[in-house]
Amino acid sequence: MITSLTNGKVKAWRKLHKRKGRKEQQMFLIEGSHLVEEAWKSGQKIVEIIAEENVSIPAWSANLPVERVSNQVFTHISQTTTPQGVAAIIKMQPVTVITGNQLVMLDAIQDPGNLGTIIRTADAAGIDAVILGEGTVDLYNDKVIRATQGSLFHIPVYEADLKEEIPSLRERGYEIWATALEDAIYYHEVKTPEKVGLILGNEGAGVQRDLLQQADKRVKIPIYGKAESLNVSIAAGILMYHLKE
Repeated sequence: MITSLTNGKVKAWRKLHKRKGRKEQQMFLIEGSHLVEEAWKSGQKIVEIIAEENVSIPAWSANLPVERVSNQVFTHISQTTTPQGVAAIIKMQPVTVITGNQLVMLDAIQDPGNLGTIIRTADAAGIDAVILGEGTVDLYNDKVIRATQGSLFHIPVYEADLKEEIPSLRERGYEIWATALEDAIYYHEVKTPEKVGLILGNEGAGVQRDLLQQADKRVKIPIYGKAESLNVSIAAGILMYHLKE
């Protein structure tokens, strides 16, 4: 059992708290029984399970490497306020081929809760992939992972330069929609094509102008009350479910 905070493994796990460390090791840390089990069910490459000394681990993990640690060590590597005593190190698996008719592209979404919620909703709505544009919060940020509630493991999510991705998608027959407040049509007045890529923008600035100019259509959601706008994850949910109608 690991009891020292200066243990080499503990130091390596702590580095996974930062984007730089995750990129260097090509691994990320998840916490909690639900997320760890979802990773296993979804066929993720579990490098090892980390379990606090007195915490029981499920039977399915019998053939996986398990590292027992003291309460002090687990608290040291945990990023939650009330740790459950179970975590796992997951190997990143690059997305190589995307198939499907409905994609969501995110332009500089910066709030981890928003990104995680969008991924979770995309999973629920049956969207085929989520593409993270430049400036978007790291997919493997702990708050993003928790907000996905395991959907991170169910739907392809990858990073790309949207300015280059859009022409490629158009060549493959996708119509590109972008959310906007100006010069936009209400989403329910637009005929949904068979293949569509939906761009959602930054919480404050919206979709950047260069991307708006590349879009085939600009769409908006009606506001019936006095709010100036909708939270981007709520807007994403409305539009993603509309695409499935």
